[in-house]
Amino acid sequence: MIGALIAGIIIALLIGLGIGFVFRNAQLKSAQADSQSLIETAENKANELTRQAKVEAENLKKEAENLRKEKILELKEEGQKRRESIENEFTETRTELKETEKRLKQREEILDRKDDTLTRKEQSLDSKEENLSNKTNTLNKREEALSQVETEKAAELARIASLSHDEAKEIVLNQTKESLSKEMAQLIRTSEDKAMAEADKKAKNIITLAMQRVSGDFVSEQTVSVVTLPDDGMKGRIIGREGRNIRTFEALTGIDVIIDDTPEAVILSGFDPIRREIARLTLEQLVQDGRIHPARIEELVEKNRKDLDRKIREYGEQAAFEVGAHTLHPDLMKIMGRLHFRTSYGQNVLNHSIEVANLAGNLAGEMGENVTLAKRAGFLHDIGKALDHEIEGSHVEIGTELAKKYKENPVVINAIASHHGDTEPTNNISVLVAAADALSAARPGARRESIENYIKRLQNLEEISNGFDGVETSFALQAGREIRVMVNPAKLSDDKMTVLAHDIKEKIENDMDYPGNIKVTVIRETRAIDYAK
Repeated sequence: MIGALIAGIIIALLIGLGIGFVFRNAQLKSAQADSQSLIETAENKANELTRQAKVEAENLKKEAENLRKEKILELKEEGQKRRESIENEFTETRTELKETEKRLKQREEILDRKDDTLTRKEQSLDSKEENLSNKTNTLNKREEALSQVETEKAAELARIASLSHDEAKEIVLNQTKESLSKEMAQLIRTSEDKAMAEADKKAKNIITLAMQRVSGDFVSEQTVSVVTLPDDGMKGRIIGREGRNIRTFEALTGIDVIIDDTPEAVILSGFDPIRREIARLTLEQLVQDGRIHPARIEELVEKNRKDLDRKIREYGEQAAFEVGAHTLHPDLMKIMGRLHFRTSYGQNVLNHSIEVANLAGNLAGEMGENVTLAKRAGFLHDIGKALDHEIEGSHVEIGTELAKKYKENPVVINAIASHHGDTEPTNNISVLVAAADALSAARPGARRESIENYIKRLQNLEEISNGFDGVETSFALQAGREIRVMVNPAKLSDDKMTVLAHDIKEKIENDMDYPGNIKVTVIRETRAIDYAK
C-alpha cells in the first residue's frame, strides 16, 4: 500500500517532472523566440537608425557644402567689389597725378618763358646800356664836330656871299626840306591815322562808285551767250514768218534773242544761266537740224530741259563725291549742280566751291579740326548763288536758310552765314572756310582779267616807283597788289622813307586805275661787307 503510494507518488513526481520539463522547454522556446524577435526588432531599429543617421549626415554634408559655396561666392563678390573700388581709386589717383603733372609742365613752360623773357630783357638792357655808352661817345664826338661845323659854316657864308640869287635859293630850299623831313613824316602818320578812322564811312561810297563804274561791263560779260551760225541767212529762218519762231523761242525759254549786224552770230541774253544754257542748246540743235518752226522749238526746249536737269544732278553728285560729302541730301546735290552754270568774275562757282572745300580740309587737317566737316562747310558755302536770281535775299541768307531747311550741322550753317562777315564765326571751321574762300578767289588767274591790262599795271607800278629820287629798284608782287621799293640808304633817311611811301601812294592813286588796294613797302637796308684774306 505504502509501496504503491510511494510508487504513485514517484510516478506522479516523474509525471510532474516530465510535465514541468515539457512546460519549461516550451517556456524556454517561447523565451528564445521572443528574444530572437526582440533581437531582430532591435537590429531593424538599429539599421533604421543607422540609415537615418547616414541620410541626415549626407544632408548635413550637402548643407555644409552649399554653405561653404555661398560663403566662397560672397567672399569672391566682396573681393571683386573691393578690387573695383581699389581700381577706381587708383584710376582717380592716376588721373589726378596726370592733371598735376600737366599743371606742373605748364607752370614749368611758363617759368621757362618767363626766364627767356627775363634773359631777353637783360640782354636788351645790356644792349641799351651799351647803346647809351655809344651815344655818349657819339655826343662827345658831335660836340667836337660842332665846332668844326661852325668853322665850316663861317667859310660857307663867305662862299655864299659870292653866290647868285638862284644858287642861294636852291641851297636854302634843300636845307629847309632836310629840316622838315621829320615833321612831314609825323604829319603823314597823323593824316593816315585820321584817314583810317574815316575809312569805313568812305569805303562804302567808294564801293558804291566802283559798282556803278563796272556794273555795265560785268552784266554784258556775264549774262550773254553767243551762238555761231553757218551763214547770215539762218537769221531770217530763226526769226520766222512775221517773227513767230523768235517769239515762240523767247516765250518758251525766257531768254531774249538779239539778232544784230554781228556776222554769223546770234546773242542770247538773260540773267538765269540755266535758262540761257537751255536756250543755247536748243538754238544750236535747231541750226544744225535746219527744221525751225514752233512745234520743233517746243519739242527741243522740253527735251533739253530734261537733259539739263539730269546733267545738273550728275554735276552735283560728282562734285559731292569729289570732296567726300557722300551723305549730302540729294536736293542739295542738285542745287550745287546748278552752280556749274554760275560764274563769279569769270570763275566757275562749282569749281570754286570744290577748291574751297579742299583748301578748308587741308587747313583743318593742319589745325587738328574735323576735316570732313570743314570740307562739307567749304563745299556748301556759296550754295545760295544757285538760287539768288529766283529767291529774294543775298546768297549768304539764301544759303543759310537752305542749310537750316535740310538740317545741316550748326557748324556748316555758321560757316555759310559768316564767310563774308555778315555774322560772327562761332567756331574755327567757319574761320577756315572764310580764309579758304579768300584764297580761292585771290589766286592769280582764278578770276578773269585782261592779260594786257595785268602786265601793263605791273609795269606802271614799277615805272612810277623807279621815277622817284633815291630809288634803286622796285618789284611788283602778288599780282600787282603790292609794290616793294628798294632805296639807297645813303640818299634817304628813315624819316624820308615815310615821305617817299606817301608820295608813291599819291602818284599811284592819281595816275592808275586798279581794283582793291595796293600796298606800298619802302625798304632801306645798309650792308657792311668785308673779306678776310
